[in-house]
Amino acid sequence: MKTKTKRNIRSLSLEDLRLFFTENKDQAFRGDQVYQWLWKKGIHNFKGMTNLSKSTRSLLETNFVINHFDIFHQQKSNDGTIKNVLKLYDNLVVESVLIPTENRTTACVSSQVGCSLDCKFCATAQIRRMRNLNADEIFDQVVAMDQQSRLYFDRPLSNIVFMGMGEPLMNYKNMINAIDKITQGAGLGMSPSRITVSTSGIPKMIKKMADDQVGFGLAVSLHSARQNIREKLMPFAEKFPLNDLADAIKYWFDKTAKAVTYEYVVWKGINDDDDDINSLVDFCKISPCKVNLIEYNPIGNDQFIQAEKDRIKAYEIALQDHRITVTLRRSRGKDIDAACGQLANKSERTQVVLP
Repeated sequence: MKTKTKRNIRSLSLEDLRLFFTENKDQAFRGDQVYQWLWKKGIHNFKGMTNLSKSTRSLLETNFVINHFDIFHQQKSNDGTIKNVLKLYDNLVVESVLIPTENRTTACVSSQVGCSLDCKFCATAQIRRMRNLNADEIFDQVVAMDQQSRLYFDRPLSNIVFMGMGEPLMNYKNMINAIDKITQGAGLGMSPSRITVSTSGIPKMIKKMADDQVGFGLAVSLHSARQNIREKLMPFAEKFPLNDLADAIKYWFDKTAKAVTYEYVVWKGINDDDDDINSLVDFCKISPCKVNLIEYNPIGNDQFIQAEKDRIKAYEIALQDHRITVTLRRSRGKDIDAACGQLANKSERTQVVLP
């Protein structure tokens, strides 16, 4: 006799849950109760749904599963940063990072197992994309890091950045679904203004976000405002030229009135001359923006070396002279390969599936 395949209950909407109960001769509000357990309280087993009868919990056990990950390995940096290696329900692995500062704690979440893109300077890009993360897997990263923030730093999670493994705009539906659960009152109730989605620059999807009137912030991993240089750093950029990206960013601001943040690493002999600086200044004039000059985090590729301090300072001065907000960002968690671009840098690169 064929065994019935159980559905992941968190793939159901609230309306789906209500319908399930009415179809099983129960009341629709049971769906609301279950929804609250799943998304507000973040519970991972049916037995813990204590306001449901045993027969109702048994009905759920018969029809559904609650997929969730195990924290397979955890490392803590000298600066307090915590890296989590997460074993998913199907034995695939992703990483997430909790970044503490004096006044806040930020969850850096992943959106894919591996990555869809091919940035040469990023360790995650060296792993092929194995699959997109489901909305509940993204949500669970936030719940886990909120718990860690309360445990280790005595305060709730304050911010979320989609800057972990994967390109979030290549997993748009699940990303948006997860953010809805994180921000809605029936979920975690976090303000969307505390969330930033970082993309390598997919123009069509940036425009879609603008049309969808999302409440979160946008960051673009730019690294060069010269098309030929950007293609060498990020070969996929050949399909998404800077002109199209510029149009999308203009569209984003016109629709949302939100300034974009450009993430920018300066490498020696690659994007550190005056033409590179002037091109970035010109690109920044497209719409209101700010620039984060980010410290480079090595991944074992000798082609990429942090630029000299005087060249980074030249970027800073030029941007300030044109009244463009610029911040120098120091990396956190470098000693445990948890900094930007380092996720899956060492053993996890080859150990993507755990026994």
